Amino acid sequence: MFVDKAKIFVKGGDGGDGLISFRRELYVPEGGPAGGDGGRGANVIFRVDEGLRTLVDFRYQKHFKAPRGEKGKVKGMHGAGAEDMIVRIPPGTVIINDDTQEVIADMTRHGQEVVVAKGGRGGRGNIRFATANNPAPYIAENGEEGEERWVVLELKVMADVGLVGFPSVGKSTLLSVVSAAKPKIGAYHFTTITPNLGVVDVGDGRSFVMADLPGLIEGAAEGVGLGHEFLRHVERTRVIIHVVDMAGTEGRDPFEDWMKINDELVKYNAKLAERPQIIAANKMDMPDAGDQLELFKQQLEELADGKEYEIVPISSLTKNGIQELLYKAADLLDALPEAPPLEEVSEIEERKVYRYEKKDNDEFTIRKEEGVYIVESASIERFIKRTNLTSYDAVMRFARIMRNLGVDKALRKEGAKDGDLVQIGDYSFEFFEGADYYFE
Repeated sequence: MFVDKAKIFVKGGDGGDGLISFRRELYVPEGGPAGGDGGRGANVIFRVDEGLRTLVDFRYQKHFKAPRGEKGKVKGMHGAGAEDMIVRIPPGTVIINDDTQEVIADMTRHGQEVVVAKGGRGGRGNIRFATANNPAPYIAENGEEGEERWVVLELKVMADVGLVGFPSVGKSTLLSVVSAAKPKIGAYHFTTITPNLGVVDVGDGRSFVMADLPGLIEGAAEGVGLGHEFLRHVERTRVIIHVVDMAGTEGRDPFEDWMKINDELVKYNAKLAERPQIIAANKMDMPDAGDQLELFKQQLEELADGKEYEIVPISSLTKNGIQELLYKAADLLDALPEAPPLEEVSEIEERKVYRYEKKDNDEFTIRKEEGVYIVESASIERFIKRTNLTSYDAVMRFARIMRNLGVDKALRKEGAKDGDLVQIGDYSFEFFEGADYYFE
């Protein structure tokens, strides 16, 4: 089963909680704090595996949750960090943030990795909060929650040569003749509904991967039929072989067919116009194919678009011209650089692992809704989740930080009075103007 698109949920592991603990040793009646930090939560890492060819595994497993870090320990010992979760994906996979439609990574090389959901930091134990004024703090942080998001995986077939053309022009037959691939062949449209790959042995020591891409139709760039599902795979190919039914067996004009498909390619991605293209004039064993070919060449000369096209007359049935077509495709591949055809290789791709994360700061906004003052800030919400609100010392620390950030002052400016409810994330507090801090 060929699956080239999947939507999955990923979540990094939560960090382990910090520990509140004190030294309890003989002859040490007032031991200091000894609670260790929690361990880091595991990252969810996608790694390219060249042994995979489809996204079929994600059809049955759609949720990936990494393990959380270990809790802090006594005697100042830290909890262990969790082992990262590795998710294998095939080469050619594009990872997209489903919420923002931002491309997180374009995975093309074997072994390439990207952190898709970062694990949370471990909470600090009370040994971290000892000061001269508070040498025995009852403060420890909860572990930070791991990142979570829905991502869309889109697979673009990694092939050197791609066969394009209208349905039933002979692409599948051509692939079956030049390789060991066994695509479905039939005398009806859209026999091929998924890309088929085959390794082509040119015969002179050279070889390349050829993809039989499903037939396109007019309007494919706008999504007509399965246009976008098919066109996605053309982007990866380094050379295009445009198969044309030169005999016009279905009553269509070969030149118009060729023009329409090229137009759809350019509409989908303008850079495809620059891709080297060989025109395979197929079905030359049919009557009138020779006359149609001469007319096609004449129309091509009159086009005058400034680009030269190589036309190779072939017959997939009799195998005439097939070897010449393979030689020309191999020659074109040899002359092309090895760099990806559409995507620029950025500096960030050269690193084995990189993180995708959004930066934020301590800015906040306040709005009033049904009598409740709602404080909105990603950093403050993250901080309050790490605060152990059952500890008096931790609550006092949280109040001091809110005051230092200017939240108290901003609430008074917005009209908050003694006893009014203040909401931060999932937590609600009463505001005490005189005390100048929050109390649960």
